[in-house]
Amino acid sequence: MTSERLSTLTSWNADWKGLRVAVLGLSVTGFSVADTLAELGAEVLVVTEKADEEYARLLPVIGARLWTGSLDAVPAELADFAPEVVMASPGFAPRHPLVSWARENDIALWGDVELAWRVRDKVVRADGTPADWILVTGTNGKTTTTRLAATMLVAGGLRAAPVGNIGTPVLDAVRDPSGFDALVVELSSHQLWYLGLQDSPDPVSPWAAVCLNLADDHLEWHGSFEEYRAAKAHVYDNTRVACVYNKADAATQRMVEDAEVIEGARAIGFDLGTPGPSDLGVVEGIVVDRAFLEDRRTSALELTTVDELASLGLAAPHIVSNILAAAALARSLDVAPAAIREALRGFRLDPHRIEVVARHAGVTWVDDSKATNPHAAASSLAAYPGAVWVVGGLLKGVDISELVSGRGAGAKAAIVIGVDRAAVVAAFERHAPAVPVFEVEADETEGVMAQVVELAAGVARDGDVVLLAPAAASFDQFASYADRGRRFAAAVRERIGTGDPGDHDTTAAGPADPDSA
Repeated sequence: MTSERLSTLTSWNADWKGLRVAVLGLSVTGFSVADTLAELGAEVLVVTEKADEEYARLLPVIGARLWTGSLDAVPAELADFAPEVVMASPGFAPRHPLVSWARENDIALWGDVELAWRVRDKVVRADGTPADWILVTGTNGKTTTTRLAATMLVAGGLRAAPVGNIGTPVLDAVRDPSGFDALVVELSSHQLWYLGLQDSPDPVSPWAAVCLNLADDHLEWHGSFEEYRAAKAHVYDNTRVACVYNKADAATQRMVEDAEVIEGARAIGFDLGTPGPSDLGVVEGIVVDRAFLEDRRTSALELTTVDELASLGLAAPHIVSNILAAAALARSLDVAPAAIREALRGFRLDPHRIEVVARHAGVTWVDDSKATNPHAAASSLAAYPGAVWVVGGLLKGVDISELVSGRGAGAKAAIVIGVDRAAVVAAFERHAPAVPVFEVEADETEGVMAQVVELAAGVARDGDVVLLAPAAASFDQFASYADRGRRFAAAVRERIGTGDPGDHDTTAAGPADPDSA
């Protein structure tokens, strides 16, 4: 009977009352799930190892219960609760004991995105329909592309917002009483893995979707690259209008070719080359659309120029690719070229994404702490060839050898950070022995970046770039990639004798400031 009931729960106005739901995890996403279900009248038990004090205080207020403790095994309280649905926060990997227990016992296992889709009609447009969804994923560039697409949609006169993995839970957006015409939803591979478990008569069906690129990442969560790729491919499931893919990344094209989509959905390619009649690309320095116009076989629409993007600090190759992808998503909803151009003129990249934090004595110091995997770091190194490269941290099960033998071999020097530096140092010894390697041996977080800057200053000369592009996660030594970037910038400014970002020709954006996202 449970499966029959769950098949009816595809609307905010369905009968959710009394449904027993266990919510795994109490992060921002977990709380948004619990809050939504409590509002719907479900019986909610939140199970988590530890709870933020504010969330723990709010749960009884909204009518949800909380259990905290070890999750190495299924807690008795969870088993006794006998949930009809288990809602897992994205951090819970497929082989987590609680996830395995739910699957072994045939308990419905949902992620926050599926729940948001099921209740997306809480707030509707004037014609009675809920907001269209645009899905964005990829190993790198997700956040930048999501923000770009939402900015373009707003410039085109639509009520739109960037949500999902970018920071605002999609469940909060679908419950916003002001309502939207479109939601641009950034999705992690973790969220997409859960989306692949859908067993609903009304599965997520986006207006448009894109996978920007694919490279090794999060292998410790998925277990293998094949599983990671399979999760990413779910972004295209049931797409209605436009499957946008990267022509320079064959894996994304294969995803589109293999996807089960709604009849009539088009494949829209993008890259930095001359576009075909269903693509976006670049012709003689002009960014053009040959996909969304009537006479696309013989004509193209100008969106902007590379020179104009350079004046905005948006001309690095991987940023132009992100712009092309976002423009394709916006054009699928009929946003005019002029609106796209206007949106770009006001767009600024986020901090810690190839952010120039100082220029002093001829040396440019660049913070790309957001480059948390080799693919992102490769883009950074391509933008700044010959840089003094600050690299290392938690590698998340990824082999860094290919990056070191490729882009890394052209570095002026490598400064290696991280609690475990052996794999990075060994990669340089084997694949780039000509590159001088310096290890940062400081154990305390407070001392790491001071030593980085001291070593870099000893190597860098007039005209050089010192590039923080770690190709690794930060959690072995820092609270987050943002914390890592802030500490790097602070150490740079202390070294050059100023705490003021305006001194010594420092800047947060400029013509050479791309974003690795």
